[in-house]
Amino acid sequence: MTSFSRPMINLYSRDLPQAVAFYADLGFAETFRTPASGEPSHIELALDGFTLGVATLEAARDHHGLEPKGEGRWIEIVLWTDDTDAAVRALMEKGARLLSPAHDFLDGELRSAWIADPDGNPVQLVQRNHQATSV
Repeated sequence: MTSFSRPMINLYSRDLPQAVAFYADLGFAETFRTPASGEPSHIELALDGFTLGVATLEAARDHHGLEPKGEGRWIEIVLWTDDTDAAVRALMEKGARLLSPAHDFLDGELRSAWIADPDGNPVQLVQRNHQATSV
């Protein structure tokens, strides 16, 4: 049977430098780019053991015959934080678009909000409320 390892998510972006800067501001660090010199078509970033790849729409089309279409919302990135409200404020000050304001759910155990990355992909910012004991 085939085995799999090192899962990651790839996003396609209309503006690779802008998307990479957005995720770098969230704490992601660049771990790989191709080509190694010149204008990149794919960059990988890592945060806490998770790898996120960001590629240009042209690379998807020209290198792989793919036609990514749509305005994001095909996937969602989830980032845990210790203060959802502060994270939302800081990201909105940098121009992030709010998709869903911070709110409590699961009987108050979690507090979550959604912002959009530069290509419209949803990014959930979530924290465990201090009184939460499980989830």
